[in-house]
Amino acid sequence: MIKVKLTTKVDSDVLVVGLGSTSKKLQIESGAAQVDATSLLATLTAMGATGNADEVIKLPGKNTKLIVFTGLGKIESNYDPEVLRRAAGAAARELIGNKSAAFALPHKSVTEIAAIAEGASLGSYSFTQFLGNSKKDQKDPLTQISVVTKFADTAQAKAAARRAEIIAEQTFLVRDLINTPPSHLTPDSFCNTMKKYGSKFGVKVEIINDAALRKGGYGGIIGVGQGSANPPRLLHVTYNPVKAKKRFAFVGKGITFDTGGLALKPAAGMEAMKADMSGAAAVIASVFAIAQLKLSIAVDGWAPLAENMVSDTATRPSDVITIYGGKTVEVLNPDAEGRLVLADALIKAAEVGKKAGGLDGIIDVATLTGAQVVALGSRTSAVMTNNEVFSNQFLAAASLSGEAFWPMPLPIELRASLDSPIADLANIGDRMGGMLVAGLFLKEFIDPQTPWLHLDIAGPAFNEKTAHGYTPVGGTGIALRSLVQLAELASSQS
Repeated sequence: MIKVKLTTKVDSDVLVVGLGSTSKKLQIESGAAQVDATSLLATLTAMGATGNADEVIKLPGKNTKLIVFTGLGKIESNYDPEVLRRAAGAAARELIGNKSAAFALPHKSVTEIAAIAEGASLGSYSFTQFLGNSKKDQKDPLTQISVVTKFADTAQAKAAARRAEIIAEQTFLVRDLINTPPSHLTPDSFCNTMKKYGSKFGVKVEIINDAALRKGGYGGIIGVGQGSANPPRLLHVTYNPVKAKKRFAFVGKGITFDTGGLALKPAAGMEAMKADMSGAAAVIASVFAIAQLKLSIAVDGWAPLAENMVSDTATRPSDVITIYGGKTVEVLNPDAEGRLVLADALIKAAEVGKKAGGLDGIIDVATLTGAQVVALGSRTSAVMTNNEVFSNQFLAAASLSGEAFWPMPLPIELRASLDSPIADLANIGDRMGGMLVAGLFLKEFIDPQTPWLHLDIAGPAFNEKTAHGYTPVGGTGIALRSLVQLAELASSQS
């Protein structure tokens, strides 16, 4: 657990300050803390420091054991909160082995304080659960973070510090789930773990097992999971405060491992398919965070969970399955499985939401297509929608959270490629524009009157390259912060 506190004085033997640059020189940005800039700048210049983003330099301090300089890039009179968030996170990642650190970065408002606290917290992550003999040599990340600020005694700043703790706690849960190997994370163990957390946070948890799924007609989840020895599940968590202002449903793709089924994936890179449940982890943990923050927004989180495996019982190309609610799908490609489990869950989420008085919005989150990575790369996720107003609200929330999302269209001309001669539709269509075709498939299971967003997070969910900012190698936790921010904006509306 990360602890964040606010202080007017440096209270740690490790001090983190900012380092930026103009066209002519370096500049130390130490916020509310005083440092001996002249001598330090001479040393930094001699070392070849640049002040660029992700640059972290450590020096012995005069009044502290260590002074850490984290790159801010170009000097600004007002720094974008995401610049501060990433700079704090980059420094925190380099401070493994230290218990605490004081962060004195430039800021002028509680918004920037929140970003500093959040970035430092998110950067203080490691995953060591499966280390054996080498675990004794592993150093722990920061557990105590101080933000040096003149706003330390204000209620707003204290609330921001507490929020940063919650965001970090739930992001770490998402990352842990993603990083857990499929030998230990199955649909059943995912549900049992979330049930324990649900009771801790006061969230109602319902687990629909494979027998109930078969009986209930959830052909998508059953069809994807029927080739595995680990049976599928549908997890439903509910946060329902008194006098909720709005009600949302979040639905996350939960493929705990994806071999591609009988459309077997290449061996190279298949190990990353343990991350195919990133959407499920993000939506469930976001409900936990919303509950911890006590927002006046009702939320149902849905995680359709299955393991897509190769066996004599696996779904075959050309099989026809019946989705919950009666629509039939010809499965031309068993590796386009995420949309099948989501279809069941989207219909069920809408059904439950209608009984509760109606949904103000439904959002699905999924590592759905390789085409997303081709189109937008590994750091920007896609947003598709049937409602531009709802999409704009989400994009505003994502911008505040620091997560990168980009709007993508759902061209009507691509819909015909999903036609099937023997079923209501096929599960794949045109290869070109595959991300958009997948969105169009999901749109078939959405009531046109219900605002809906489809978030394809295939690239950003799992970082296979190098750590950067507050983002580690492995599971990232993408989408959680934006979902929570969206709920916060809705909760603040009169």
